This record gives sequence, structure tokens and C-alpha cells, in this order.
Amino acid sequence: MQTALIRSGQFNIGHLCSRFQCELGLGGKTALRWLGAHEERVDYTFSDLERHSSRFANVLQRLGFSPGEVFFIFLPKVPEVYFTFLGALKARLITGTLFSNFGEEALLDRLGDAGANVVLTRHSYLKKLLRIRERLPSLRHIILVDANEHQSADILSYAQLMKNASDDYETPVTPPETPSVLHYTSGSTGKPKGALHCHRSVLLQSRTAAEVLSLQPHDLYWCTADHGWVTGTSYGIIGPWSLGITQMHFGGAYDAAKWLQILEQYRITIWYTAPTALRMLMREDPALFERVDLSRLRHIFSVGEPLNPEVISWARKALRHDIYDTWWQTETGAIMITNRPGLAIKPGSMGKPLAGVEAAVVADDGRVLPDNEQGNLCLKPGWDAMFISYFHHEDIYRQKFKYGWYWTGDTAYRDQDGYYWFQGRSDDVINTSGHLVSPFEVESALLEVPGIAESGVIGAPDELHWQKVVAFVALHHGCEWNSDLELKARLHISHQVSPMATPQEFHVLAHIPKTKSGKIMRRVLRARYLGTDAGDVSTLDI
Repeated sequence: MQTALIRSGQFNIGHLCSRFQCELGLGGKTALRWLGAHEERVDYTFSDLERHSSRFANVLQRLGFSPGEVFFIFLPKVPEVYFTFLGALKARLITGTLFSNFGEEALLDRLGDAGANVVLTRHSYLKKLLRIRERLPSLRHIILVDANEHQSADILSYAQLMKNASDDYETPVTPPETPSVLHYTSGSTGKPKGALHCHRSVLLQSRTAAEVLSLQPHDLYWCTADHGWVTGTSYGIIGPWSLGITQMHFGGAYDAAKWLQILEQYRITIWYTAPTALRMLMREDPALFERVDLSRLRHIFSVGEPLNPEVISWARKALRHDIYDTWWQTETGAIMITNRPGLAIKPGSMGKPLAGVEAAVVADDGRVLPDNEQGNLCLKPGWDAMFISYFHHEDIYRQKFKYGWYWTGDTAYRDQDGYYWFQGRSDDVINTSGHLVSPFEVESALLEVPGIAESGVIGAPDELHWQKVVAFVALHHGCEWNSDLELKARLHISHQVSPMATPQEFHVLAHIPKTKSGKIMRRVLRARYLGTDAGDVSTLDI
């Protein structure tokens, strides 16, 4: 594929995942095997992908959207996600995906920051958008996938738009540096930032799908990641379809028996999932795994948060397979450091860097540290899937590059055999079930709850989720913490931010420890929670 791209100059992801596959003779091959929550099944071929995505590219063009404008998908897993994702990329729009359980403030932070021009959603989510619509001045159209008729001049029916659109769309030649996919990632001290990628990313996403995930023409591949997460686009859409691979997508929630049924009944050969899901499976009745036939399953891969050695040991017994842990980030766009078939697994290790990826453990002053010494995990810039900007925040983007390295925000060490070992975050971002939660977002939302005067939020170790969200609050004079106030706080966070950001624990303090300049000292809160030494507190405003 890479040779064909260089010759043609056509790097458009939407084109390469649909029309290009048809040109290779794969038009009649199943691209998407869709299984709904109630077991309804529909197969879509690469020709179907080409037809539906071309129609949507024409829809966007007819509505007056131009290359570089911003399109967001705010939907659960449904087939329209995949058609419109490819269609918007064909039309060279910047294409963002959002988790369907985001609350109003989380939506506003992302849609507002990006200057979203058009959003695809469904009726049941429309109220959230309408409540923040006045604060989204760039938003010109909302398209509803489940409306039979247009609702107004700017709230439109997907069915009507697609019905009147042509199947024929000639994707303009798209240079490699053309902006493509936009994913928002959380920060520890500010609003989420949009990591913007370019169409060149398909080179590394395709290569890693082949070299790491070991995808082959006759595979049936299942990536359980939601499209709101970068894994769900890089390896739930782009990488596999750029190789002409058949993908399974399931529209239901986690259900151990159902997942095992899918693996067995549909003869999944490559499975990419998350450590939290695997840890949930570990809690199931062992008899469940004795009854399932996974003989067609060739490999299992994991991503999102560190994979415990215990999970690998369990999988060898219960699933009769190794699990290959992969490390990468929203910003990297593709797998960087990884375990993979042919490389001996050291349980708990991130594995080794992909060929062509230069990684190092670096001290704060830029010195590359020797083996077995912990420091900042850094990558040498220049890989094909590297993000090209924090959208509208070039100053923050530049801060990620120092001393000739991209600073990932993770800490690690490398052993004498070249394996990397994750040690934690160098900032306060919370990784709960693979989702990065900004403590700042949760703290800000808590301050909107009547009765709460101050808040501080940390991540704490958790057996199932890797980290859990723990909130510390100080109350206004005369207010009392009780079950009603806790419920209000939980519901407010779930509604305004997302259910995944809802604290699992609340602790009431007389005041939240801060520096003299007013910065929350989360490490003091963390030390108090864990019962460890808080270190230097000379800047604490007592």
C-alpha cells in the first residue's frame, strides 16, 4: 500500500479504506460485520463502505462544508459512525469523535474549543446539544441519524440527506500533511486539548496493524474499543480497513457470556481489547471459559492502561492464549512500544519499541538515563502517525517537545534487555479503565454543586480500573456532608462531565491543601489518601 500511496500521492484515509480496497478487487468482501445489542446482524462489504461514505461526502459538500472545517460524531456504536467517519475524511473535513456518555460541560469544552461546524448525533442526545447551542457560535448544522424528516433548517435528517445524495464521489488527491482526525485528551491543570492528526498517519496505522496485530487477509478481527477513544479509530477503523480486513463491531455493552459467544460463534481470529475488560473477565465463573472454544483465536492484544502480570497468567490458563500489551497514546496515533508475537513476554512490561521508533528514558534536564533508572518516557519526533498540533493551542503543543524529544507525560525505566516498564504519570491525569480523566474538569464541576466550597481530585490505585477517581471536598460554612449531597455531587459530575469521571470516593476536609499561589497540591492529597510521605510542603499555604 505504501508504494501505491507514494506513486499516486493519494493519502486520503477515507479513500484508502473504501474505494482503494474496491480497486484492489475486494469490493465484494465483507468489511463490517455489524452485531447489534439485540443480536441483529448486518454485513457491509467494502463496496457498501464506498457507497455510503461517498454519499455522506456529497452531503457535506451540498451543505456547503469545506476542507478544514470541523465535523464531530456524537453517537454510540452504530454503522453510521463508520460511514460518516470515512465520508467526512474523503471531503477533507477535520473529523472528531466523542464518547456517547459525555455530559454538557464535556461536550462544550470539546465542541467549543474545536469550533465545531457540524455534529452527527441522535434524538436522545439532542437536548444536551441544544442546551449548549448558544455557546457554540460556529455550529451550523446538527444531523440526526434517527430522524425521518428534517426538524428545522439546521437540524437535519441523515436519512433524507443520504436519500438525495449521489453514490459517486471522486476524492480529491489529499497530501499526507492534510489534517484528518481530532481526538481530545485530558490535561491535569486545564481544559481538554485536541490532538490533531494528518492523513499520513495511515502509513503507521496500517503497518502496525500488519506487523504488531498480525492481521492477515482471511482474519476476522474484533477491536472492542469505542470510537470516542483513539484506539477505536486507529485500530477499529483505519488500520484494519486500510489492509482490507473484515472487522466485527458489537453495539452492546460488556457481557462476559455474550463476548465469549461472539469470539466462539463468529470465529474471531484477532482480538484487541482493554485490561479492564480482561480483569472483569477474570472475576467470572471459571466454568464459563471451560465451555468456550477459542481454537480459531490466534492472538489477543491489550491497550489503554498497564496490563497486570496476573492477567497474563490468568489468560494463559483460562483463555489458553498469551496477551500482548501495547503502549501508545492519543498523541502518537499508533502503537509505539509493544509486546508482539515473536517477542518473548516479560509480564508487566510495555515491551520494546517498534522498529523505526526511537524511545528513551530522559531526566528532567534532558540527559538520557541508563538502564534501570526511572525517568521521563520520551520519543524522538518524526513518526508517521505523530500528532501535528494541539488544535488551536500551538503554545501547549510546543511545550511537549524539549531537548529534541517528545515528552509523553509517562514515567518508565528500561531494563538491560531493552524492555520498557511503565511507572506512572508525571502529571496528575487519572487513567481509569483506559480513559484519561482530567482532575481539573472534575474539580471545576464539583464547585458548581451547592454546598461545596473547595475541591481536589486525585487518582488512586484500583484493582479493576487501574485507577479510581477520589474527590476531596471542603464545605461552605453551615453545610453538612450527607448522602443527599453526595448523590447530588455524583449526578452532577456524571451529567456535566461523564459517568467515567464520577468519583468512587468522597472525603471531606476542613480545607483543600494549596500552594500560596492557589494551586491545589494533589500530591499532598494523594499522600494523605495512601498514608505516605507528602515530601516538601514548604510552599503549602497553611
